[in-house]
Amino acid sequence: MRTLAEWLRWQESLGPHVIELGLERIRTVLERLDLQPPAGRVVTVAGTNGKGTTVTLLQDMLLAAGRHPGVYSSPHLVHYNERIRVDGRPVSDARLVSAFERIEAARGDVPLTYFEFGTLAAFVCFSHAGCDTWILEVGLGGRLDAVNVLAADLALITTIGLDHQDWLGETLEEIAAEKAGIMRAGRPAFYADQPVPLAIRNHAAATGALLAVAGTGFSYQAGNGATTAGRQDWSWQGGAVNIPGLQAPRHWTAAQFRNASLVLAALSVIEPRLLDAVPALNGVFARSAPDGRFQQVRGAAHEWILDVAHNPQAAAVLRAQLETLPAGGSTTIVTTLLADKAITPFVAVLAPVATRWIVAGIEGPRASSVERLQAGMADAGLDAVEYAPTPEAAFALAERLTPATGRIVVCGSFRIVAPALQWLGLY
Repeated sequence: MRTLAEWLRWQESLGPHVIELGLERIRTVLERLDLQPPAGRVVTVAGTNGKGTTVTLLQDMLLAAGRHPGVYSSPHLVHYNERIRVDGRPVSDARLVSAFERIEAARGDVPLTYFEFGTLAAFVCFSHAGCDTWILEVGLGGRLDAVNVLAADLALITTIGLDHQDWLGETLEEIAAEKAGIMRAGRPAFYADQPVPLAIRNHAAATGALLAVAGTGFSYQAGNGATTAGRQDWSWQGGAVNIPGLQAPRHWTAAQFRNASLVLAALSVIEPRLLDAVPALNGVFARSAPDGRFQQVRGAAHEWILDVAHNPQAAAVLRAQLETLPAGGSTTIVTTLLADKAITPFVAVLAPVATRWIVAGIEGPRASSVERLQAGMADAGLDAVEYAPTPEAAFALAERLTPATGRIVVCGSFRIVAPALQWLGLY
């Protein structure tokens, strides 16, 4: 009997393609598994940025309402089990192994990718646990992503930005068309950003999806000043519903309000009674935060901020959040970016808030070379950049170079944030 680690190593060895889009393989095996998702409560979340925060916030809202949600997200930070959560907790190794064994018995000669195995394992785990809501985060794109094998009863799209152009297209409209593919005829869909890509509207019109977009179908108002607890007041409107008296953490910027507004729109469909419970909503807003998303940690001598931002749009969000913090000493940014990422624009966005930069080397087929990283940073106007061969060496260097009053910001990839969590003793 294989262990979980052995199953994952075997899945990684199955084919030469890290990404292989398409739904026929997984659809065939899903039919053989004969699983029954909860009627009317499959929520699929796509978008360039904000998916992880949106998924976690929706999960936590449903838990506050006494629901029994299952969440599938990717990638994981440290442990594979983080990808599949039931009632907010990662599933056990034993449950994953059991799911993989069931999938292997069902697939016969149908080839599956690593991601397809994981997606089906999530469905098996949710079915076994009797989860009453399945929240599925798209891994890449939407239309051909494995999670789209299930028809979304509710489709949520956070933002559209430039990322994964090799797979999704070179323009925002091409990327939007891929992400719009999660919408279904006659079922509600929400888009959380402005302006709304034409591809989103066109797909909704062509399929008959019931699309509502930020600014018209639902909206929020923020910026009325902080409460006595140091939080921001805000309100939300959607259809005939108006919710005043909401409170947000002080580091929220437009991106976090956008994500929260999208979640409230989702709740208006699947859990409308919760919208009347403002204290419960505020309690969730105060505590809901996935690891690695503007995660603030007080180390022995420095404040650390960990964020998986890895494209220019996400870098702009990170910068805006950093600018909400009290002015302090210097800021050291420790980063690495994978080979398919736009290094120069990412760095250029964050350069105004950085005192020094440290680039960490990582291993793996998607890792950028030191030369590419250095060239990209030089193109952004950065000449003095420190280099460390490993993330751990980069963190040690950051601690030596950063004054005790300063901050250390770790960003650019899950591959750099995960070792930071371990370095700080959080895993």
